[in-house]
Amino acid sequence: MKVFVSSLITGLEPIRAAARAAVKGLGYEPVMAEDFGARPTSPQVACLDGVRQSGLVVLILGKDYGWKQPSGISATHEEYREARECRPVLAFVQEGVDRDQDEKAFVQEVQEWAGGLFRGGFTTAEDLQAKIGRAMHEYMMSRAAGPVDERSLLERALSLLPEERRNYSTGVRHLAVSVACGPAQSILRPSQIEERALAEHLAQSALFGPARILDRGKGSREAIEDGALVLRQGDETSVTLFPQGDLRLVLPLPRSDDMMGGVIEEDVAALLGQVLRFTAATLDHVDPTQRLTHVVLATSITEGRMMVWRTRREATQSRGSVSFGFDHDEPGRVHLTPAMRTRAALRHDEAHLVEDLVTLLRREYRSNSD
Repeated sequence: MKVFVSSLITGLEPIRAAARAAVKGLGYEPVMAEDFGARPTSPQVACLDGVRQSGLVVLILGKDYGWKQPSGISATHEEYREARECRPVLAFVQEGVDRDQDEKAFVQEVQEWAGGLFRGGFTTAEDLQAKIGRAMHEYMMSRAAGPVDERSLLERALSLLPEERRNYSTGVRHLAVSVACGPAQSILRPSQIEERALAEHLAQSALFGPARILDRGKGSREAIEDGALVLRQGDETSVTLFPQGDLRLVLPLPRSDDMMGGVIEEDVAALLGQVLRFTAATLDHVDPTQRLTHVVLATSITEGRMMVWRTRREATQSRGSVSFGFDHDEPGRVHLTPAMRTRAALRHDEAHLVEDLVTLLRREYRSNSD
């Protein structure tokens, strides 16, 4: 396989040499501008053609942006824009350097691209060589697992959401989120699912971690149910980790007494953000080599048939009055379109994912109170 190495050349010679060594060390062919020699086409055309002929692109961003082409962006930026339309991109950003403004904007664009395979920072040429080698190995391992079947992942995500119980009520509405991961494969063996260390890590992360999602004052209990590790608080709140790396989270929403237990849109958004951060951290723990490359998210709200949905501003304006929901048809489960996203999007596109999921939930559930 050919691997195109994209970066500014001047000033990054040792860095590019390290990238070349990493690619060759894995038995692949590095494609680099300095090797092109005399060609009938311009260097710009030759580089873009090199991107198109390669199976993978390694993008390296340092402190300088480089000269702008007639297009208004640098040659490296052009290569990146070309690659992201048709090739996987492994991106690395040099740390501890004072970047110019154009390069800062370029770095931000790369980090926010939901379809990318952003691999973080590096400090030295040796550090970069090791990280490129590891990232390429992980990428090739993920491809070896087989193609990602979006339809199958979506069906799995929807099936993981809890069934609505029409004649049963707890008085507390829960946000249910399922995350189906692909390519489909076994990430945790039965013995690993039962390891005490995994249960302790999941509980510690859920109760006290940066993306904690459970009430630390209530404690938790763990169990193995149908081959999955389940962390519970009370009877309804739960976090379930499946052997394939899939997750199901059923978490209580803050109650608004003015709306007979209705929900506030901003509370839903905040909890979704916590869920995405917790999911990303959990996947990093159980699958550090990133064999799982894609996810499908689905979500619903339990006991939502007569639920009142309001923004915080609307709830404040109507304070003192009591709102009731109407008994409409059962609200549906929602998912994004397209349903499948890269695993990296859980972190780098969190805000957009939350915004889109909240919008879909609002459409589905707000009609119950309008």
